[in-house]
Amino acid sequence: MAKIKLKQTGSPIRRPASQRATLKGLGLDKMNRVVEIEDTAEVRGMIRTVRHMVQIQD
Repeated sequence: MAKIKLKQTGSPIRRPASQRATLKGLGLDKMNRVVEIEDTAEVRGMIRTVRHMVQIQD
């Protein structure tokens, strides 16, 4: 399965609890942290929810 590299670029401070939980679900918890996760429809939906706080890297 394909992988996606995500970098957290925004802070979860003063964000709704659901967005904070989505970041944790993606494995992101600190600024500038990079994770590599599988590219599935569920993950794409989570990325869409917090697209203002993450960046997809090549």
